[in-house]
Amino acid sequence: MSGRRAAGGAGVPIVLASASPRRLQLLGLLGLRPDVLPADIDETWKDGEPPAVHVERLAREKAATVARNGAVVVGADTDVAIDGKILGKPRDEADARAMLRLLSGREHEVFTGVAVRYGGRAAAGCERTVVRFRPLDDATIAAYVATGEPMDKAGAYGIQGYGAVLVERIAGDYFTVMGLGLGLLVELLGRVGLAYRFGSVTPA
Repeated sequence: MSGRRAAGGAGVPIVLASASPRRLQLLGLLGLRPDVLPADIDETWKDGEPPAVHVERLAREKAATVARNGAVVVGADTDVAIDGKILGKPRDEADARAMLRLLSGREHEVFTGVAVRYGGRAAAGCERTVVRFRPLDDATIAAYVATGEPMDKAGAYGIQGYGAVLVERIAGDYFTVMGLGLGLLVELLGRVGLAYRFGSVTPA
C-alpha cells in the first residue's frame, strides 16, 4: 500500500491538453489522473516573440482548443533558449547532437508556459529556470543521442531521464524543466476558483 489518499474527494475532472508523458507523470505525482486530449494547434513562432510570451501563448491556445464543460483543462508548452536562439525538438539525430554541443559546459534557459481553463475562466503564466550543463565530449553526446531519449524533447535532453547526468546544476524550478511547473499550476488553479487538495482539485 502506498499510504497516500486524496484529501479532497473525487474532485473536478481534469483534462491534460498534451501528449507529453512527462506532464502526465507530474500530474500523477500530485495524485491527479487526467483524461489526455492532445491539442492540435499551430506552434509557429511570431516575429519578435520572446520565449516566455511564446510558451504562455501556446499553453493558452492548447487549453482553449480542448475546453470541456465541467472539467478543468491544463495546457503547457516548453522551450529552451541559448544565445538568443530557441531550441525546440530536434529534427533528427544530427540536429540533436548539434543542440547538445551548443549546450555543453554552458548555461541555458528553460521556459514553460502553463494555462488552465474552468467554468469560463482562464489563467496562464510562465516560469523560467536556468540550467548549466557539464562539459560533454562527442562520444558522450553520440551515446546519449543513440538512446533515443532526446528526440521528442525541447533542447534535445530530458532532465528526468538519462539526461540527468548531463546537468551540473539548475537555478529555479526542476519541474519547469520537465515541462510543467507544479507550484505555478496550483497558483493558476486558484485564479480560476479551484484549489488543490493533495490528491484532487475542488472548487475553492
